[in-house]
Amino acid sequence: MPQGRMTIGLYNSYDPVKFHEAHRRALARAGPVALAFDANLATFGFPYARDLGTPTQIVEWVSGTTSIGEGGRYLRELAAGGRFASFDFPKRGFPPQLGEVVVTTNRPDPKLATNAKVLAGLLKHGTSILLVFGLGPRGLDDRDIYTLGRYHFDLTGRGLSLETATALGAAPALIAAYVRA
Repeated sequence: MPQGRMTIGLYNSYDPVKFHEAHRRALARAGPVALAFDANLATFGFPYARDLGTPTQIVEWVSGTTSIGEGGRYLRELAAGGRFASFDFPKRGFPPQLGEVVVTTNRPDPKLATNAKVLAGLLKHGTSILLVFGLGPRGLDDRDIYTLGRYHFDLTGRGLSLETATALGAAPALIAAYVRA
């Protein structure tokens, strides 16, 4: 049975109009994590310039303006392999081709709460998953996004709030460790 694919989803909770340094840094940090743990990378609602239409154009632009992630080398590698995508804000749901939506939160709905072992089991049995990380100061502050998740994942299992970059690295690593176990 083919293994499912994990996608790291970066949801723009900052500014829907202007591209900020925080957007750039999140992309540059997520690229190496995606490569390290065999995941794809997707952005949602990022305000890219109108002339940046393709994933390759986006990563070339970001790569030219950062020293993180080997100067964007990892982002370029993802794009070249068809493993980077950009989407508008989800209106009625996330793109189904990305898999089951997993909202990363330290306040999971008890009925939707899951853990890394369960998520790894989904991947092992061929189900793809989309880990959604909110990038604003309050993470996924849009409560409507919570309702779009089939699963809610508190990677600490203890309700601890982690800084976004920390969670972005730890969650895929933890899930990948269970997949490889």
